Amino acid sequence: GEGYEGHYFWDAEAFMLPALVNVAPELARSMLTYRHATLERARLHAREMNHARGALYAWRTISGDECSSYFPSGSAQYHINAAVAWAIRLYVDATDDQAFLVEKGAEILFETARVWLDVGHFNPRRDGAFCIHAVTGPDEYSAVVDNNHYTNRMAQKHLRDAAAVARWMAEERAAEFDALAARIGLGADEITAWTRAADAMYLPVDPDLGIFPQDDAFLDRPRLPPRPRVEGKRPLLLELHPLTIYRHQVCKQADTLLALMLAGDDVDRAAKRRNFDYYESVTLHDSTLSASTFSVMAGEVGYADEACRYCLDTLRVDLDDLHGNAAHGVHMAAMAGSWLALTWGFGGLRVVDGLPSLAPSLPDAWTGYRFGLRWRD
Repeated sequence: GEGYEGHYFWDAEAFMLPALVNVAPELARSMLTYRHATLERARLHAREMNHARGALYAWRTISGDECSSYFPSGSAQYHINAAVAWAIRLYVDATDDQAFLVEKGAEILFETARVWLDVGHFNPRRDGAFCIHAVTGPDEYSAVVDNNHYTNRMAQKHLRDAAAVARWMAEERAAEFDALAARIGLGADEITAWTRAADAMYLPVDPDLGIFPQDDAFLDRPRLPPRPRVEGKRPLLLELHPLTIYRHQVCKQADTLLALMLAGDDVDRAAKRRNFDYYESVTLHDSTLSASTFSVMAGEVGYADEACRYCLDTLRVDLDDLHGNAAHGVHMAAMAGSWLALTWGFGGLRVVDGLPSLAPSLPDAWTGYRFGLRWRD
């Protein structure tokens, strides 16, 4: 539809590709091939953002050039690089398409990983932890923050995967690796630095609440005062000035919880539940991307009723025009989120160490469900 003028966002890799990779992997490959085709534009965008090397994908684009005019909730969202890297790993795990990894995926992984070493640093004031400053996470109601948890956790996964692929190629596909490394000027010291940064990534836990702070300042801000109810869904950004929103503890959509869904294998269930409880209380779900993540995580922590409610929210967002904007176009990522709520949420589908696992649960209101998966054909 006309709402986003045909532009391409991170929704493609974080929400749509995970659904497609198990039902139409050839389409997932095509999506990642598009990213490789626009890699040179991503390199140029990185130079525009004062990075001497590496690539930074545009936040909002068609041809690969940045089309977002508002940098706090546009170009500052560096996490798009990590979403593309995460999608490459999921695609290769699901298809075993090593040819794509060698010919296209590795170059994307390496060039985008380089940017993290430029926007982050080993902070001596935090015992040498690797900190990432002045970025915006998925929650666009907190902009240009330090140590956004989603960004840091996804960057950690990106850096580790880039280093692992580099080591694998050096051992198994030496000729192709040497050619690629020579072409982009990649040295062993840089790969070592990726691992060092990932291992030192700053991911603090608040000692009082036992949750991951969304960013360095988020928990210090006051909560947004209660607002009068109005009929229909109306984003907060249409009612309040952005600076007013930035000064309060309020989330547009899933942020820390999304990090736990995509890269939370090492976080225990109790911690996930604490984070779910806290962030549910401050999230407005002003984005149609939000409900599916909350559905998946509600199912994972044992909140079956909430999982059902959020599943219906993402399933019916266009059918019932829940956000009052279906006339602007259908919400493709929310449609994919419906599939994620069913398979990742109730089915408990996850990829662990490159293999699929299932942990199914049955909502009380349902008598059963089924879904098909395609894994390595």
